[in-house]
Amino acid sequence: MTTSTATLYDVRQGAAWITLNRPEQRNALSAALVNQLSDHLDAALADPAVRCVVLTGAGTAFCAGADLKSPPGQVIDGRQGVTLADVLAHMQDADKPVIAAVNGAAFAGGLGLVGASDIVITVADAPFSFSEVKIGVIPAVISVVCLPKLGPHHGMKLFLTGERFSGTQAVTMGLAHRAVPAAELAAAVQQEIDAIQAGGPIAVAECKKLVRRIPQLPRDEAFSVASEWSARMFRSPEAAEGMAAFREKRQPAWVKS
Repeated sequence: MTTSTATLYDVRQGAAWITLNRPEQRNALSAALVNQLSDHLDAALADPAVRCVVLTGAGTAFCAGADLKSPPGQVIDGRQGVTLADVLAHMQDADKPVIAAVNGAAFAGGLGLVGASDIVITVADAPFSFSEVKIGVIPAVISVVCLPKLGPHHGMKLFLTGERFSGTQAVTMGLAHRAVPAAELAAAVQQEIDAIQAGGPIAVAECKKLVRRIPQLPRDEAFSVASEWSARMFRSPEAAEGMAAFREKRQPAWVKS
């Protein structure tokens, strides 16, 4: 395990676990933490042994939002800081799936990490809040990744009131996929990791691109793009291996025994 002041990075069973590691500050997003998070994402994407990334928090909170004393994007030790927008875009554009394992409170900017993740598993009673309005600001940057999941109906009420809602409610509003008891969070996340690893690495990466791309296109253009995309994937060596494994009733080469 590689340790640093604000984050932990650990690769196990095909997943890169990035842990926000400022429990005394409820894992608030300082400039140092966001810089390290970006570096860890780069490391995970460059490692062929990593099939997906898991983002979680140390202690009782997932992430309390931006650290107002040292917000992301500041210059630290002569290095221009990475902005929160940069990290959220990096998560969405990454070829590998990003799973948020929401272990506790997720407020403000912390919900940006949730919104940018591809799969979200949360503790059922974890408190969530778009709390920016309570201090006279707005969830502007994170709205880019959260509103597509919440839609304007839920987004409007949650942004206007800053009210708290639970992990269970987050599932019903589209911000999370599953809500589980705290004791079951690790096992639930591992189920998602295992499911991802059962798929072809290139197919998984292409599925992530597909979900982001197709809804942006007019219908007829979408059919055209999707048809060509499908044909290209069927011609790929990975598809040939997958279909051969199916015919031969064996595991494909990418599944580790």
